[in-house]
Amino acid sequence: MSSPVGLPALADSDLVGQIARILMQAIVQGRLPPGSKVVEAGIARELGVSRAPVREAARLLEKQGLLVASPRRGFFVRKLEIRNIDEIYDLRLCIERHAGVLAAQRLTPQSRDALRRQIDVLHRTADLDDPARQVEEDYRFHRLIFEIADNRRLLRLFDDLAAELRMVIGLIGRLYDDPHEIARTHEPLLAAIEAGHPERITAHVDYHIGHAWREVGKLVRELTPSTGIATEPQGGILLPANGVPA
Repeated sequence: MSSPVGLPALADSDLVGQIARILMQAIVQGRLPPGSKVVEAGIARELGVSRAPVREAARLLEKQGLLVASPRRGFFVRKLEIRNIDEIYDLRLCIERHAGVLAAQRLTPQSRDALRRQIDVLHRTADLDDPARQVEEDYRFHRLIFEIADNRRLLRLFDDLAAELRMVIGLIGRLYDDPHEIARTHEPLLAAIEAGHPERITAHVDYHIGHAWREVGKLVRELTPSTGIATEPQGGILLPANGVPA
C-alpha cells in the first residue's frame, strides 16, 4: 500500500476537476515530486472515491503537461529538465513583453487597482507559510497582465504554459529567504506598466523574467544529494518532499 499524500476531502460536484486540482497542488507543493508515480488506488482510497475519476483527472493533467503516461505502468509526475525550463522561459519572455506593452496601452484605473491589489495579496500570502498559495497568486498577477492586454490568443498561449509555470514558479520560491521578496520583485514591473513606456516595460520584463530564468536554471544545475534533493543523470530534478523553500 502506498503512503498517504495528505489530500483534503472532496465536495459532491465536479469530482474529476476537484481531483485534478488537488493533484496539481500536491505536485506544486512537492508532495508528489517529479518522477514519482501517481498511485491511482492509493489516491482513490485516500480521497474516498473509485479509481475511475482519479484516472480521468490524471488524463486531464497529462494534457496540461504535468503528468506523463507510461504504457502498462501508469502516470508519473513529469520531470523538468534544463531544456524544458529554457523553452518555457524563452516563450514566456516573448509573450510577456508583448502583453506588458498591450496592458499599458489599455490600462484603466480599475485594472491598475487590480494589479496593485494582487501585489498586496502576494505580500499577505508571504506571511501564510503556504508555498502553493504563493505560486497561485504569483501566477494570477501575471495572468492579470494578459487579461488587461485583451488579446485572447495571447492569453491562451499563457494558459497553455500554466501547468508548467506553476511547477517552475514553485522552484523560484527557493531563491528567496524572505518570502516578501517575491512580492517586491513584481513592483518595478507594475510601475513600468503604469508609466506606459514600451522600452521601459520590455526592459523590466526582461529583468524580471530573465532573472528568474537564470536563477532557476542555476538552481537546477547546482542541486546535489547533499541538499536533500535527489538528482537525475538525465537532468530531471526532484523537489523536497515537503515542497518548502530551503
